[in-house]
Amino acid sequence: MKNKIFHTQDLCLRTNLRCAKDSARMEIYMKKQGIIFDMDGTLWDSAANVAESWNVAIAKFNEAELENGTATIDRKITTEDMYNVMGKTMDVIAEILFPEVTGEKREKLLELCCIVENDYLRGHGGKLYPKIRETVEKLKENYHVYIVSNCQSGYIEAFLFAHKLEKYFSDFEMSGRTNLTKGENIKLVMERNGIDKAMYLGDTIGDQLAAKDAEIPFVFASYGFGTTENPEYTISSFNELPKVAEKILG
Repeated sequence: MKNKIFHTQDLCLRTNLRCAKDSARMEIYMKKQGIIFDMDGTLWDSAANVAESWNVAIAKFNEAELENGTATIDRKITTEDMYNVMGKTMDVIAEILFPEVTGEKREKLLELCCIVENDYLRGHGGKLYPKIRETVEKLKENYHVYIVSNCQSGYIEAFLFAHKLEKYFSDFEMSGRTNLTKGENIKLVMERNGIDKAMYLGDTIGDQLAAKDAEIPFVFASYGFGTTENPEYTISSFNELPKVAEKILG
């Protein structure tokens, strides 16, 4: 009889603990706590494939220029070139990589590069950082997850499609669609989704400043491309993020 009482008490205790955990998880979702991610140098490394796609685009552009009897572009994009411009907006990237091309000609070249790049990445993807999928799955148990990047329209969609990650991310935004700064896009995503509390994970000083503009905590992904200035939170691998998120968001 005594063992039966103890068993019943233990069952009730475990049930109460499970209910408490479920209640806490429900409270988190009701409060809409979110983790917002940068893309390049944070979730994946697409530099090699982007460089390859841009060289394909340049070749196509030159074919058209030859037919029109105009000057072609003598430029081969390298992976290192892409590392040097990751995180910048497309107009800034074009200015750095194609300083000799101006006006309407640059606009046409950039448009072609974006089209070819998005199509190439949908088919080839990029290099995901280790533990991305399983870590995001774990984060989804307690938080909503989003992406905000300084990229062209279609880039985030290509990433999600190529790596079958569409179901994990609640929303995303990019400068190529809104013409807003990254900080403004972070605010936009938060407002659009009713997020009460959020943090931003990125790998550059630009990401750090964007989080500051949006008035949310910044976490530095030190495994990425860039550097930051005295970040309060740092992770050296993606699967360290849940512990940091719990510290910041609860």
